[in-house]
Formats: sequence, structure tokens, C-alpha cells
Amino acid sequence: MKQSFTARIFSEGDWFVAQCLDIDIASQGKTETEALTNLQEALELHFEPPCATVIPELQKIEVEINAA
Repeated sequence: MKQSFTARIFSEGDWFVAQCLDIDIASQGKTETEALTNLQEALELHFEPPCATVIPELQKIEVEINAA
């Protein structure tokens, strides 16, 4: 089964970072293509059985923002 995900690519120093916007997974590479290929592999591994049975706990935090 194939599923589509949204990714964004940005450069960080000498590396390109590919970040999945749908799931909190990112990878990097020396080129944009390599970063996307590495992200695809990371996503495939993420969904490979056995899947994690413990769902991470999410917490909200408040941050003081001083607007000028």
C-alpha cells in the first residue's frame, strides 16, 4: 500500500534536511535528492512492523511573548 506525505526541504549548513510535515520525522543528505531518499526510507522504517505500542504523551506549554 502506498500513501502520500508532504515534505519540505531546507538547507542547514552543508546539508539538506527533508522534513515530513504530516509525521514528526526528518532526515538529511548532501543533496536534496539524497535527503528525500533518506526521508522516504525513514518513513518506511517507521511504519514497518512491529509498530510502537506506546503512544507518546503530548503536552501543551505556555510561553511568554513580549510583543513590541
